[in-house]
Amino acid sequence: MSKDRIRKAVRRGYANIVYKERSCCAPVSPCCDTLIRIEEISKRVGYTDEDLKSVPKGANLGLGCGNPIALASLRAGETVLDLGSGAGFDCFLAARKVGKSGQVIGVDMTPEMVDKARENARKGSYENVEFRLGEIENIPAADTSVDVVISNCVINLSPEKERVFKEAYRVLKPGGRLMVSDIVLVKELPGVIKNSIDAYIGCLAGAIMKDEYIETIRAAGFHDIRILDEAQFPSACIANDPTAQVLIERMKLPQDKLAEIGTSVLSIKVSAKKPG
Repeated sequence: MSKDRIRKAVRRGYANIVYKERSCCAPVSPCCDTLIRIEEISKRVGYTDEDLKSVPKGANLGLGCGNPIALASLRAGETVLDLGSGAGFDCFLAARKVGKSGQVIGVDMTPEMVDKARENARKGSYENVEFRLGEIENIPAADTSVDVVISNCVINLSPEKERVFKEAYRVLKPGGRLMVSDIVLVKELPGVIKNSIDAYIGCLAGAIMKDEYIETIRAAGFHDIRILDEAQFPSACIANDPTAQVLIERMKLPQDKLAEIGTSVLSIKVSAKKPG
């Protein structure tokens, strides 16, 4: 699959999510069951009831695989940049942490997501949050301009992960921090999955091996890299995920193959620092 084709498909897929306001790809059982509310999905990946109540309605689309805000130890006055900010959920939570003296910047390549986030910011009267349309491989922010870069289940969607981390390194101030939740592999996926656009949108096909993911962060220049938490992506979740259901129907995947895929995927939470 070409990089351009992947980007177009992901952009189209996430535009559809805005319209449907449904969750996808959060790897906690039984996270993708359509009977479970988005709020319940979010609590399972680390958000509190207070977090969920504090943001505008429609900001949380249930797309995350962790809570980077809980890990980032944000301080008043800091500038935070969210890669793949979606409808603004993590940005609004970060805004509470950095206060009026701080700033939060959300970046997303899907115009529908940016429009939705800006609408949510207006509804919530967030004066210290802004949303920019752009690709995370080419972050629309100046060099050494932010204190913290966060991302939640998005970098796995990029066909150029090396460039994403180099861009994150570029925009961070010396001593700045990276906090990401994402999907990685511990075993290679079957070729039929790796080559599926549907699986890419569903946060599977774009995932890389855990060691490779960590090495990509290191190669960008970061140090003090730590895996703070990891959890297996259960096959029960895959079986109920709308994207996975399409894959199963099209590829006629047997149950044992589905279980094998489930043991191949992890959700991890990673922190790193830019030397300073």
